Amino acid sequence: MRVLLVEDEERLAGLLRGGLAGEGFAVDVAHNGQEGLWMATENRYDAIVLDVMLPLLNGYAVCRRLREDGNWTPIMMLTAKDGEYDEAEALDTGADDFLSKPFSYVVLLARLRALIRRGGRERPVVLTAGDLAVDPAGLRCRRGETEIALTPKEFAVLHALARRVGEVVSKAELLEQAWDFAYDGDPSIVEVYISALRRKIDAPFGRASLVTVRGAGYRLDGAC
Repeated sequence: MRVLLVEDEERLAGLLRGGLAGEGFAVDVAHNGQEGLWMATENRYDAIVLDVMLPLLNGYAVCRRLREDGNWTPIMMLTAKDGEYDEAEALDTGADDFLSKPFSYVVLLARLRALIRRGGRERPVVLTAGDLAVDPAGLRCRRGETEIALTPKEFAVLHALARRVGEVVSKAELLEQAWDFAYDGDPSIVEVYISALRRKIDAPFGRASLVTVRGAGYRLDGAC
């Protein structure tokens, strides 16, 4: 098994490299984000162990760029931070797993082996509705060749609609998918985001693809 280790702490990198080599892994080491990104792009690896706090390019940026380029090698992120927002950001950028420092080497080894057994994921399919494209992997949206900047929540609402092009999606379903099933705020928040999406994906292009079905919900029309 060939593993790329991207870690700027040379002592830790040396210990991990020696430990993994002793377990039969072939380990390449990079000490900054730019070098790690280049090595991950130029070589095939069974897994990548990627520190978050790196010089030149941080781990989040490295992970995001690899995923945007269609590289779905399993990635485990290492972070010195310990909190739900850091964990969420690691997963949102495309990481498959994470460990907070200090960590147990035995746990890292077990989780790394589990990642390799599962193998790399396939890039999620880009969803389309006419010339509107919604890319779940890159969290990007475009109309024709024009990129459309969306907030994370706007993207979540559009993604929920794009998964069911031509079908009516109820407000309750959008709340569950773009917020969560336990959301107890004002349901009219959905209307706010629908209006924002219309201003971005329809109005500038003279389209009316986002349709309100009175009393039922909303539909993304692929013919518009």
